[in-house]
Amino acid sequence: MKRRVVVTGIGCITPLGTSVAELWSNLQASKSGVGRTTLFDASNFPTQIAAEVPPDWSVASVGEDPAEWASRGRHTRFSVGAAKQAVGDAGLLDGPEIDPERFGVYLGAGEGQQDFHAFSQMMIAALNNEQGELNLAEFMKEGLRRLDPLVELEQEPNMPAGYMATLFNAQGPNVNCLTACAASSQAIGEATEFIRGGEVDVMLSGGAHSMIHPFGVTGFNLLTALSERNDEPEKASRPFDKDRDGFILGEGASMLVLEEYERAKKRGASIYGEIVGYGTTADAFRITDTHPEGRGATTCIQMALADAGKNPEDIDYINAHGTSTQVNDKVETLAIKQALGEAVARQVPISSTKSMTGHLIAAAGATELIICLMVLRDQVAPPTINYETPDPNCDLDYVPNTARDASCRTVLSNSFGFGGQNISLIVTKC
Repeated sequence: MKRRVVVTGIGCITPLGTSVAELWSNLQASKSGVGRTTLFDASNFPTQIAAEVPPDWSVASVGEDPAEWASRGRHTRFSVGAAKQAVGDAGLLDGPEIDPERFGVYLGAGEGQQDFHAFSQMMIAALNNEQGELNLAEFMKEGLRRLDPLVELEQEPNMPAGYMATLFNAQGPNVNCLTACAASSQAIGEATEFIRGGEVDVMLSGGAHSMIHPFGVTGFNLLTALSERNDEPEKASRPFDKDRDGFILGEGASMLVLEEYERAKKRGASIYGEIVGYGTTADAFRITDTHPEGRGATTCIQMALADAGKNPEDIDYINAHGTSTQVNDKVETLAIKQALGEAVARQVPISSTKSMTGHLIAAAGATELIICLMVLRDQVAPPTINYETPDPNCDLDYVPNTARDASCRTVLSNSFGFGGQNISLIVTKC
């Protein structure tokens, strides 16, 4: 029999709150974390808005020395903030001693922030000739002069996981996956499997990412994936609305402590919920396009239901991937109908909290799973804000604009990433 896996600690650093309590309060109040981009001068970009972590947040808020973390990646600093919240919330270090070899880390963290200024100076040096041709030797020479090797090391996606292991003496499995927007949900699903299979007893899992920099915004603008509603930042993210024009780039980190149920129960831990279902599929279609018939997403939801031993009618709430792009929202709606059956799908409250937080990319799934746990705790479904004009292709109950009471025992969270990666997680009250 598979061992049961429960969540005993949660923490987050997001544009809409730098604690779970603050995030959850703002979601219920239908607030937006989107504003003008301040991390760099975006005045000449098609998209000049983003969902940034509040500038007054620092690792000092979780008892760390800001100077020690100053040269580390922005998303790494978010990671330590969220992780210390989660581990403290779980009381993990105050209870029975953990065998460090049975305590692991599995993150879905993105790449570190690129040194755009240094790269620009390297290009200028390499092109400073009459022919205007790239002089690779000058490019390398300038790079060796300007680049800091430790800062360059911080760009590696596995760095947050390494720091988390050191911080908490987690000597067990240490893994990072980067499957775009599905990364942290996949990390949680795979971390669950480690515990289910008896390899470890505790996993710290979640995700972190920050792509609010010139390279990140340029890439998504080239893909025409970002909203250009610059004059109305708080109204720009509008999942499932007919007039949606793309997502809002966000940043942050969210972490969860996953624990084997009997261990958690024995030490008297508070339990937020049990992870009972995990589905993972690939569209095997186009890298930047969801399969138009939603085949991967449909199968993923069905796989999670089968893993959980649940029927479609058991699902009481869905936190949708809901990016606010034309294709994603249409196809996700179709996939939910196909996986649950249209009659059931029409009865389930669905919300895209990306309408308020923006899209945290690799950190999105973990953040949304924490939101699902809050739904289970408080029996409230958060809204999809900016839902003004119904789209005939998106015709389900998206909890428009205002939170509502909802009787929930079993909830589903979807994460669908660039590259065709699909993850669905199901959590229940324990």
